[in-house]
Amino acid sequence: MKLDLHSEMILEVYRTSLPIYEKLLSIVLERMRQCLNDNHLHIAGLESRIKAEDSLTNKLELKGYKYKTISDITDIVGLRVVTFFSDEVDVISALVEKMFEIDWDNSVDKRKMLEIDRFGYMSLHYICRVPETMYHDPDMPQLNQIRFELQMRSMLQHMWANMYHDMGYKSDVEIPKEYQRNMNRLAGMLELADEQFSRIRKEINNYRRNVQSLVASGDFDDVPLNGDTFRSYLELQPFKRLTEKIAGINQAEIYEDSLDPYYQVLLRMGMRTIGDVERLRKKYTDGAYQLALIQLAGTGLDIVASSVALQNICIVAILKQGFGEGGLIRLFAALYGENDYNIQRAQRLIEQAKKINLV
Repeated sequence: MKLDLHSEMILEVYRTSLPIYEKLLSIVLERMRQCLNDNHLHIAGLESRIKAEDSLTNKLELKGYKYKTISDITDIVGLRVVTFFSDEVDVISALVEKMFEIDWDNSVDKRKMLEIDRFGYMSLHYICRVPETMYHDPDMPQLNQIRFELQMRSMLQHMWANMYHDMGYKSDVEIPKEYQRNMNRLAGMLELADEQFSRIRKEINNYRRNVQSLVASGDFDDVPLNGDTFRSYLELQPFKRLTEKIAGINQAEIYEDSLDPYYQVLLRMGMRTIGDVERLRKKYTDGAYQLALIQLAGTGLDIVASSVALQNICIVAILKQGFGEGGLIRLFAALYGENDYNIQRAQRLIEQAKKINLV
């Protein structure tokens, strides 16, 4: 089909305006990335494009009569934000509303569609402009006048839209109803999965906040020992005082060392709640310090790891509970992996511990 004169004129304006579209796209992309970074938002993808000439030509062939000027075509510049979870779309949209001017009359929330086969197109589509308060170039005022489209949808919606497009949408061949029905059923399953992922994430976040509150309140016996609760407990820096006291023996510097490996160690030692860990700390702190005195005596060591306090507490607990050299070897294997040096380390510690009657 040949374009009429009106559509040809629109197409010519498009060609001459390409540098402006490219500039607009770069500005919007930069602002979106900065906004996501400033708000610590991690997304699945940020896509952008300027509508290709052949695509615009096809659009004008089909409905060029609808557009008085090229400014009526609002998707020449387009961006798409793909989130991991469906509820993050609302978070992104709230930020977008603060950044850009929204043309509400032409924006649409396709998530409100009820048809099951439209799952992949349940995006939130905003038609936007760049406000002068964000960016203004007197030599290129069009940058504040041209509208662009910004789509927001979840990763599952995005996946389905791409699959549906490849399998049948906008195809010249009609899909048999048998296959269409199966696709629609799958769309319903994906929509349910999208909702459930968001719900589960929300519940996990609420659980973590509750755990943090319990740990912060000191109700340690009510807090089961797991990865999340152990990290929350460590945020209270329960071993800091002992670590500093040990470092003070030689006026040593403390270098930061991860305590994460001790989570599994504590589980193997029978700890089931944060309260158990706290009792272990209180019970064996003095012994851990006495052991450090023997370990550092005459060494001149001027740097110690921040894990030294917890490691010595575990060592003293193992020896006091009668697990001896074998228990120490298992401890070091858990912390450093299986190696022959673990035996030498354990034997040396046994000798040191004898001097302060730990064994």
